[in-house]
Amino acid sequence: MKPARVEEFFSRLAAANPQPKGELVSVNAYTLLVAVVLSAQATDVGVNKATGPLFARVDSPEKMLALGEAKLKQAIKTIGLFNTKARNIIRLSRILIDRHQSQVPSDRAALEALPGVGRKTANVVLNIAFGEPTMAVDTHIFRLSNRTGLAPGKTPLAVEKMLEKKVPPKWKRHAHHWLILHGRYVCKARKPLCEDCLVRDLCAFKGKTVA
Repeated sequence: MKPARVEEFFSRLAAANPQPKGELVSVNAYTLLVAVVLSAQATDVGVNKATGPLFARVDSPEKMLALGEAKLKQAIKTIGLFNTKARNIIRLSRILIDRHQSQVPSDRAALEALPGVGRKTANVVLNIAFGEPTMAVDTHIFRLSNRTGLAPGKTPLAVEKMLEKKVPPKWKRHAHHWLILHGRYVCKARKPLCEDCLVRDLCAFKGKTVA
């Protein structure tokens, strides 16, 4: 997609939703980190159902360790891979206390050193908690970037790098939220709602259901 089209693409998404927000519920940077770790291979809706009651009681690494792994597993047992995720959350909570004064670090390397935290999770935390213009490429962004021709790539990292290069600076802060929401609700995997798409005339998808 050429620069003028990319500019128009984000201009329209921004006009429709000037302040996009992630759909994971959190109360601070720590609970955001926990929620994003839990969201791997799970839906935001499913995570929020479990974390609502959990975060009402637990909003710090100290409180998480006090809760303990067994009770954490009970709280998140409706979420896929809950045993591994519970173990990672207890371990990362201990590391935050021991190495980071109980604070979520704003440094990518420090974030990615935490158990259960990969590049995408770090990007989400850096963007939402610290305002960094990162691109957290999930399945929705990967699909949309390739389908539309916005930022094609064979891997999530390749798409991330292409987005970093192609998205104009003024749109980078919220770009990944606009793309996630558009992919989740409009540019769906099996049946994209092209008739409802604000950017369909800019899209290179050959299977568009409307001209």
